[in-house]
Amino acid sequence: MAGYDDRDGLIWMDGELVNWRDAKVHVLTHAMHYASSVFEGERAYNGKIFKSREHSARLIASAEALDMPMPYSVDDIENAKEETLKASGLTDAYVRAVVWRGSGEDMGVASAKNPVRMAVAVWGWGAYYGDAKMQGAKLDIAEFKRPSPETIPVHAKAAGLYMICTISKHKAEAKGCSDALFMDYRGYVAEATGANIFFVKDGEVHTPKPDCFLNGITRQTVIQMLKDRGITVHERHIMPEEMDGFEQCWLTGTAAEVTPVGEIGPYTFEVGAMTREISEAYERLVRS
Repeated sequence: MAGYDDRDGLIWMDGELVNWRDAKVHVLTHAMHYASSVFEGERAYNGKIFKSREHSARLIASAEALDMPMPYSVDDIENAKEETLKASGLTDAYVRAVVWRGSGEDMGVASAKNPVRMAVAVWGWGAYYGDAKMQGAKLDIAEFKRPSPETIPVHAKAAGLYMICTISKHKAEAKGCSDALFMDYRGYVAEATGANIFFVKDGEVHTPKPDCFLNGITRQTVIQMLKDRGITVHERHIMPEEMDGFEQCWLTGTAAEVTPVGEIGPYTFEVGAMTREISEAYERLVRS
């Protein structure tokens, strides 16, 4: 497969569609040096982007958290995504919207004089964890921890927050794992590198309280699905040793969708009935 910089197609940039290979930025783009960038990952099913407006609203909120005044409204972003999806010719696709501080008069930590730019790209992307939906993903336990809200805007989907995710996922893959699980700065179970996590015990569901990491849109969707089925959901702090007593586990995220987990470090889980039911129900929901 060709690299992501060498493909046919169109990418929306700053209000117009440009040829895929021409969607470029200058080497002195502020975001490249200082991580002044936020983004959204979304999926389209049957030609419709799932939870699209929620993603657009979160993109704006993330930009504002990084002190980047957005030049586009939710409706503007929606139109850009729809235009790009239509131009791609795809009905089932991954949609990436990204906002960043571009190059301009500032080339230090401050960037108020530099323009805030935006792009939308669409491409085909299958199962994030390969065949893990059948047998359960294998997770490593990351050495890094999710930071305190006192150190960084943890509820923004900001590029800089993914630095430790990339490092941890590389190390996990080198060990034959699909992903890595983070603890937070207090030692509680937090999330995987790009997905939230759920556990099952005695017919009830337990999931970490998102007080220092992103409260995923897919996470919120799945919690509502569980509650609609009369299943008790505990959003709480979870100690790592509690994983020894959990029976089932799954990950949620736009890319991950609902993916069963079979192993996390020394802990093992069955791909049980509730996990399969929620995974299949989510698949029906996004295509409804």
